[in-house]
Amino acid sequence: MSSDEKKELFSGKTFDQMLGLDDALPEGTPLELDIDLLLPFPNQPFRPYQEEEMEKMVESIRENGVISPIVVRPKENGTYEIISGHNRVEACKRAGFTFIPSFIREVDDATAVILMVDSNLRQREKLLPSEKAKAYQMKMEALKRQAGRPSKNSCHDGTNFRADEAVAEEAGDSARQIQRFVRLNNLSPALMNLVDEGKLALTPAVEISYLDSADQEIVQEILERDQVSPSLSQAQKLRKLSDTKKINDREIDRVLTVEKPMYETIVFRRNKIEQFFPAGTTGQQIEKTIYKLLEQYRRQWQAREEKTQEQER
Repeated sequence: MSSDEKKELFSGKTFDQMLGLDDALPEGTPLELDIDLLLPFPNQPFRPYQEEEMEKMVESIRENGVISPIVVRPKENGTYEIISGHNRVEACKRAGFTFIPSFIREVDDATAVILMVDSNLRQREKLLPSEKAKAYQMKMEALKRQAGRPSKNSCHDGTNFRADEAVAEEAGDSARQIQRFVRLNNLSPALMNLVDEGKLALTPAVEISYLDSADQEIVQEILERDQVSPSLSQAQKLRKLSDTKKINDREIDRVLTVEKPMYETIVFRRNKIEQFFPAGTTGQQIEKTIYKLLEQYRRQWQAREEKTQEQER
C-alpha cells in the first residue's frame, strides 16, 4: 500500500474513532514519519508482544500495511515520542518499513500518560498484574497532576475528586480493585513475578506488600523453597505481625508452613463426580469443566467481597 493510498484510507478518521475511544483526538490525515525519529514512551509499563504474536503482526503489515496509525507527540531535535503503537513500530522495523503513518499530538506529560495507558488498556485483551499495577498508578498520578493535587494521595484529599474512581470508569475494574493493583507496586520484583506467574494470588499479595523489603525477601524465599502460596488469612497474619513489630524469620516461616500446608493434594473419585457429566466424558474434559466452574465461583465471591467492602467504606 502506497503512502498516498494510506493517507486516503485514514483521511478524516481519528485514532479514537478507529479504536472506539472518545473525541479527544482531532480529525486529520496521519503523516508518514521516519521510524528512526521515534522514541519509546519513558517507563511505559506494557510488555512487548510475545514472539508468536509479533510475527503475526509483522506478516499482517507486510501484506496490508499499517492499518491503525500510531500516536506520537513532538520532542526535541525533530524526534517524536510514541504514545501508542510501540508494537506496530517494532513490527514495521522487522518488516523492513522505514516510515509509519502517525497522528501527531501536542499534549503535556499528564495527558500523554493518560492517552498511553488508555490506548493500551483498550487494545490489549490480557494484561499481567504488574502491567495493570504500574499503568493504573501512572494514570492516577497523571489525573491528580491535571487536577492540581499531590500525587502521594492515593484516593482523595477531602474533595469530590477520586482518582481511583476516575481510572475505574475506563479500566473495567472497580475502584477498590484499582487500589489493590496499585498497592502491588510496593511488592519486591521477585514477589511481583510470582503474582504474574499465578503463584501468588492478588489479595494475599496486597497484604504482603505492607511488609518491609527484608521481610518480603524472606517470604519469597519460603514460597520458592516449599513451592507454596499463602492464603489471604495467612497473608493478613503476616501483615498484623508486621504492624505490631512482632515479625521475624521464625514467625514468617511458622505462618507460611506450619499453620496450613498451602498446596494440598485434593483427590476426586470418579464414581462420585461422573454422575454430574454426560456418559463418555473423559477425565481431561471433567477436569477442564471443574476448573471453569471454580473460576466462575471465584469471580462471584470476589464480586460479593468487593461489594461488601464498598458498602462498609
